[in-house]
Amino acid sequence: MHKFYTAALFFLLAFPSLAQQTLLHCGSLIDGVQNQPLSQVTVVVNGNRIVRVARGYTAPGTGDKVIDLKNKTVMPGLMDMHVHLEGETSKGGAINRFTQNPADLALEAAKHARTTLMAGFTTVRDLGGTGANIALRNAISKGYVPGPRVFTSGKTIATTGGHGDPTNGYRRDLMGDPGPEQGVVNGPDDCRKAVRQRYKDGVDLIKITATGGVLSLAKDGSGPQFTEEELRALVQAAKDYGFTVAAHAHGAEGMKRAVRAGVTSIEHGTYMDDETIALCKKNGTYYVPTILAGRTVADSAKVAGYYAPVVVPKALAVGPQIQGTFAKAYKAGVKIAFGTDSGVSVHGKNALEFGFMVEAGMPPMEAIRSATVVAAELVGMRDQLGSVEGGKLADLVAVNGNPLQDIGLLRNVTFVMKDGVVYKSE
Repeated sequence: MHKFYTAALFFLLAFPSLAQQTLLHCGSLIDGVQNQPLSQVTVVVNGNRIVRVARGYTAPGTGDKVIDLKNKTVMPGLMDMHVHLEGETSKGGAINRFTQNPADLALEAAKHARTTLMAGFTTVRDLGGTGANIALRNAISKGYVPGPRVFTSGKTIATTGGHGDPTNGYRRDLMGDPGPEQGVVNGPDDCRKAVRQRYKDGVDLIKITATGGVLSLAKDGSGPQFTEEELRALVQAAKDYGFTVAAHAHGAEGMKRAVRAGVTSIEHGTYMDDETIALCKKNGTYYVPTILAGRTVADSAKVAGYYAPVVVPKALAVGPQIQGTFAKAYKAGVKIAFGTDSGVSVHGKNALEFGFMVEAGMPPMEAIRSATVVAAELVGMRDQLGSVEGGKLADLVAVNGNPLQDIGLLRNVTFVMKDGVVYKSE
């Protein structure tokens, strides 16, 4: 009997086409490669991999499973390059950090991860939290909880009092003097130590706050907060450990310093000027706009008591600017990857960003590519993710209708497969 099973296993490995497969019959396929959708195709999945894409509707073999998506448009799994899974916007939410324990954050993050996956986002970058985001990534990868594939930066790296200093707004006797372990740095040596601590923590990439920010309990929302010497030390240390660097930045001067230092991506980019655009194009720096976050904070700031008083003027000033900056950067040819800053907005509403991008002048196909093939390039997974091709991981989503004619359809994803497992099917 043992010899029989050994021979059977060898046979299936040698001839994978004869193993049990899942056949997705797709009415339309946006594969992430072609400029036009393909009609009436079959995506063949074996385990967690795409085996091939075939023209027409392939007839199933013995034991094969067929998923009928003939009335849907199928696409690669969507990817959001800027989320915060540990929390979500709420009125008066600044008090949460004084009332929530790490276990509370982890369980809330698991809820948001599931919501994100069900919205069709099968891969995300989680750019800053307490470290519970690392545990969440591990739990998802082990199959303990459902969620997208997570690339996380763990704790953000900031300067003392900067956007990302976790003690901003505390009473003086509670502030203390947090250092690199908590992601607060001053000087090149601290920058190197903070990167090494993130490596020890087990992160996938580094997130820094190159300028002030909107929701931090500090007055400045856009000024530079790192010296260029600090940024160069940080980026070099990150490269030594195999990390990319995502730089939160609103003001132009902080962006220029970060791009010159070699960061991989600029997040938000609110006051990006022509010089910054030229630097991004020269250095190949990606831009992750997060228009949805800008819209959300601007609207929320108009609700009395939603944010702390120090946040309101920043939200009203910064929020409305991002969509215009996106339009300018896109027209200039900056590489743009899809990102929402969800958490600042409500999780599961990520696809609203597509509408804002198209509204600002990006064609629907390019908007979809920004959340598939371009995003895959940004996370260094172009050979595994971002398109529907043989050998790629089986991350696939589907919607009713044609999103190239109505980008709003992406707000209602009806089918989700991640790693060959179906999580949603309507």
